[in-house]
Amino acid sequence: MKIDSVCVRGARDLNDRTGAVAVPIYQSATFAHPGVGASTGYDYARVQNPTREPLERLVAALENGRECAAFASGMAAMDALMWLVPPGSRMLATSDLYGGSVRLFNELAERAGLKVDYVDTNDQELLKASLGPDVKAVFVETPSNPMMNVTDLEAVRRTVGPDILVIVDNTFLTPCLMRPLDLGADIVLHSGTKYLGGHNDTLSGFIVTNCPERAERLRHITKTVGTGLSPFDSFLVIRGLKTLHLRIERAQATAMEAALWLKVHPKVREVRYPGLPEHPGHEVSKRQASGFGAMISFAVDSAATAVKALERVRFILYAESLGGVETLITYPFLQTHADVAPEKREALGITDRLLRLSVGVEAAEDILADLSQALG
Repeated sequence: MKIDSVCVRGARDLNDRTGAVAVPIYQSATFAHPGVGASTGYDYARVQNPTREPLERLVAALENGRECAAFASGMAAMDALMWLVPPGSRMLATSDLYGGSVRLFNELAERAGLKVDYVDTNDQELLKASLGPDVKAVFVETPSNPMMNVTDLEAVRRTVGPDILVIVDNTFLTPCLMRPLDLGADIVLHSGTKYLGGHNDTLSGFIVTNCPERAERLRHITKTVGTGLSPFDSFLVIRGLKTLHLRIERAQATAMEAALWLKVHPKVREVRYPGLPEHPGHEVSKRQASGFGAMISFAVDSAATAVKALERVRFILYAESLGGVETLITYPFLQTHADVAPEKREALGITDRLLRLSVGVEAAEDILADLSQALG
């Protein structure tokens, strides 16, 4: 099936005998055994649930992967990743990551014996120079959050060789626009809270891999720690995924309109959107993805302008998160990246003048009209 059809029809309840079109919510914590030493395939919901299982098969299929594990949040999935990298080793990560990822790496991963160093993962000479025998993984976010920097995934694979794990956060583009496993990645991560769920109503996280041993390790983690996605949240994400391809197509088209509009606004000093030809990652994006997504970051002329815009938006919502049907505007300086050291924020360009726009599926005219009145 084409990916559009996989979104709509890819989740099926293999246990159903009723002909139900929608996957049911199996709201059960435990399951009866048919006999001693026998199982229906479901024993306890912390291990697996028949609503979560079809969702995991669906997300794996969308990413061209063999296995998927669904978690209670994107950060729960991030935490599970740390258990796939040997303790005492080092991981290289994209310089400007989502602030929650940085917080996890700096505060929890290093306490568990994993050291994380940040590099420009699209600078292959720098990446190569940063390698060493203790480097066991490279974590890439592309486009990055919030600076929208693009990393060439095939180049990363060539640079690090076959023995180092390449992990890619594909939250911004989704498998509708890019499939990192096809580009050489070993593991793909999603915050399903964002585009996969798509309606700002549930948290979820996903890890996809082609390696059965890693998948088994992830299942052992969810069974032991209890971080698997709940039945009701699994149902909501399945429902959200049915329209993923439509939402991405609409939001992306409007994002291009918004980026072009922002470029010529007198109070906007820089627009960071890979769909613009002047973006340094434009050609790489065209090669490794089928679209540019619906996330835009832009810098205005002053902090006062940024604050005024956030306080004046009426149609656009000033809120954290992204990827839902509603257009959201975020202030990374105070919200998503508040835990990043001030000097690092400044060096990366995450200043008090930077705003991040998650373009939704509303009418483009309404979005642009609100931006116009908010920026003044």
